[in-house]
Amino acid sequence: MNRWLTRRWPAPHWPSVRGRGRTDAGPLLLTAAVIAVVALLAGAVPALLRAAADNAVQDTVRRAGHDSNVLVRANWERDDGPTGGRFRMPRLAEDVDNFRDRATYTLGPDLDAALLPPTTVVSGPILNITDGSVPRTFQLTYLAGDGGGPDVTWIAGSAPGPAIPEESIEIPYDGPPWPVQVGLSEADAAELDLGPGDRIPVEDGQGRDKDVRISGIYRPADSGDPAWRLAPALLRPVPGADGVGTTRFAGLLSRESLPDARLAFDEDQLRRTVHFAPEPDAFTWAATATLGDQVVKLKAASGASGVRDQSLRHESQLDTVLRDARTQINAASTQAAVLLAGILTATVLVLLLTADLLARRRTPALSAARQRGAALPDLGAELIIESTVVSLSAAAVGLALARTAAPGVSWTWTVPVVLAGAVAGPAFGTLAAASAGHGRHQPANPAARRWILATSQLRRAALEAAVLIAAVAAFVTLHQRGLLPVAADGDTGELAGDLVLPISAVALGVLAGALVLLRLLPVGVRFALRQALRSRRPLAVFGAARAAATAGRALPLLVLVSATALASFALVVGTTVARGLADGAWNTVGADARLDVGADAEAAMPALAERIAAAPGVEQVVVAQVTDSSRIFTESTLLTPRLVVVDAAAFQRLLATTPLPDAPALARLTTPGPGTVDVPVLVRSSDGGLPAGTRLQLTRDDAPAIRLAVVGSAPSVGGADDVVIVDAAALAGAGLPAVPNTVWVTGPGAAQAVSNSGVAADVVLRADVLRAQRVAPLTAGILRLAWTTAAVLLALGLLGLTLAAAAGASERWQTLSRLRTLGLRPRDARWVAAGELLPPVVVVAVCGPLLGALLARLTLGPLELRLLTGQAVDPAAVLPWWLLGLMGVVLLAAAAAVVPVESALRRRDRLSEVLRAGE
Repeated sequence: MNRWLTRRWPAPHWPSVRGRGRTDAGPLLLTAAVIAVVALLAGAVPALLRAAADNAVQDTVRRAGHDSNVLVRANWERDDGPTGGRFRMPRLAEDVDNFRDRATYTLGPDLDAALLPPTTVVSGPILNITDGSVPRTFQLTYLAGDGGGPDVTWIAGSAPGPAIPEESIEIPYDGPPWPVQVGLSEADAAELDLGPGDRIPVEDGQGRDKDVRISGIYRPADSGDPAWRLAPALLRPVPGADGVGTTRFAGLLSRESLPDARLAFDEDQLRRTVHFAPEPDAFTWAATATLGDQVVKLKAASGASGVRDQSLRHESQLDTVLRDARTQINAASTQAAVLLAGILTATVLVLLLTADLLARRRTPALSAARQRGAALPDLGAELIIESTVVSLSAAAVGLALARTAAPGVSWTWTVPVVLAGAVAGPAFGTLAAASAGHGRHQPANPAARRWILATSQLRRAALEAAVLIAAVAAFVTLHQRGLLPVAADGDTGELAGDLVLPISAVALGVLAGALVLLRLLPVGVRFALRQALRSRRPLAVFGAARAAATAGRALPLLVLVSATALASFALVVGTTVARGLADGAWNTVGADARLDVGADAEAAMPALAERIAAAPGVEQVVVAQVTDSSRIFTESTLLTPRLVVVDAAAFQRLLATTPLPDAPALARLTTPGPGTVDVPVLVRSSDGGLPAGTRLQLTRDDAPAIRLAVVGSAPSVGGADDVVIVDAAALAGAGLPAVPNTVWVTGPGAAQAVSNSGVAADVVLRADVLRAQRVAPLTAGILRLAWTTAAVLLALGLLGLTLAAAAGASERWQTLSRLRTLGLRPRDARWVAAGELLPPVVVVAVCGPLLGALLARLTLGPLELRLLTGQAVDPAAVLPWWLLGLMGVVLLAAAAAVVPVESALRRRDRLSEVLRAGE
């Protein structure tokens, strides 16, 4: 009780605090500079990543196109008449408007604010045009938004009107085809060679004729109106929309002709759908989870499609698009966290080394203070006050600068750095004061000395075992759990607690490797010393002896190894992402350039291919028919893969001469011989459920289906997950000749050749795709962070090297000065100093990059880099050996430069002072 009453609070001596601050202003300013720079980086990166996440969500929604639309469907009210027939509803267009309003109301305010004004599409079944020798289809379509349908100009005839003057009439179910008027676009009318007043010869899938009449020819006032994207056949013919080799045309309905379209088909054949296109700029990272949940709830609450009522049915892939965006953002966030964890690890070690140097400088002053009666709590309080002021002030400056450079600031990542800066200095200083003041001597009893040595070794072994166990646990967690959040619900952009261990795997692995090197370095140096003792080179003996005396220092080696290995890891990440983007661009385009021709240019494809092949700088030209969402059946399932009809041999040569993965299985796609029924195909499926030997069927209009046999795995074409590749000659032999619509071109002149093709086509250049991927928000951010991380870590490594040299400079040059009194020349003294400094640096220059490369190979898979590069599989680690070697050369050059600098600074030291040392 009395002991508690006699205790007092520490009483700092403020003049001593100010005096030590002025005397050691250099190390304190260095500490503040390191904390400020790292706080700037750690505070700005999360905020910049959040801004990039918003841009990434918007970019993902924008690129998703129609897949991100929210669709609302509903059945029509029955049109049964009083006498057993069908009743014509003259106000059917108003019913469509009411349906659109009802669909808008169900969205809710949040989802409604993120979507553009709706457009209602009423479409009939797919009809077959009966004249002509090529398969052509026709569809009746009505478009209406809040302000009506898209504006058109009637250049011939007039807008569609009612088929009969009577508004209300009842017709029998089995009556003749009911007439309906439609408008045709200029392109459709020219292709069909029809005009106002003509009847389009069409029939439905059951062979029943339909009475479709052209009232006029129109020209869109704005072909870029978003409404036209929902029915592109209303502007021009669309090839492949209804299967391989088909071309779809469409007729525009008006409010007046819509009731007739209802009577022209069976009661359930005319479908109405409200399309809500998203407004990309309205989407943010914070809102993705909420909006995605709302879409899921709408789909879950939708009425069943088999129920014949007017309940609303919601369909959308927007929740999937947002989920994919969240997955990509989560991957980028964890990748950035791994890099930041490496920076923080190296920074903490550098701060510890700086605190150790500062404590060495202050040992005489702290010893004098202890001798004058200063208590350890008082000295500790003084040091804590000093380090806290420096750390907090530096962190505040860094965060203020981060706020000016970023849209926000995050202080979470700065906490470890501030704590290390505030605690390391007082801890080392207090230990130095306690060691100088207690006067403890080495015990004379050998057993006691062995006990002290064993205790120290056990403590070190326990610490090393703890780091190794943590590293092993981190790697196991990383590979078993991964870095992505387990549950997407409640994503806030902040790292969850269960991610701390796997994110720290690389940093812990580097520390474990550094500890191993710390154990091996003294052994190697002692071996070198034994070899030097057998030689006749005294300088080698002196240098090896000095290296052996300092090889056991832990902090300098930990700083150098950690900074070098983590910088190497960052370089490997940046190089791998850059190479992955290039490979992803190849996978997306398929060549240096790709030409996607329209339906009106397909007939000119042979001449076009020959003209491109003759262009200068063109190496290869491969033509193919690429059809998305082809209808291919297994025994029990309908598949909609990307069908690629191509010359297999030419396609195989294309893959073999480009960075694209080779596909030896293409050699199996040969023309079927006599008696062979099945056409061989290569298949790539996202679930791997179509192994070799599977039988498929390719459907055709008005012809039997073509039987296919899977003979191998197909390469990825254009990044599609589901691909079927068939040889053009084999498919033609089965009765379906290919109509090429895609041209792949390689060579330095490919871009110029396809750009000057002179046909209506979409030109896709690999260089443009690569440029777009590199400037994508998340990809650009991770690349910049990787290069910045490597530069910062290299700077920290050089700083650690300088601090390590400065920490041992006094003892080193005192020893060398004593040797000089025995006849050692100044040049020889510099060689001895180099022999002390260079061995650990050489080990770090060699082992540090190798350790970083090893950790990159072990961890790049769980980092999910493919989500950034756009590849189907994780990219293989790319080791930039020249950069890693350059980093080792920089370290060696810096170590070599330390010796002449120290020699120049100590040139005026008098040898007489060395002789009097210790008096």
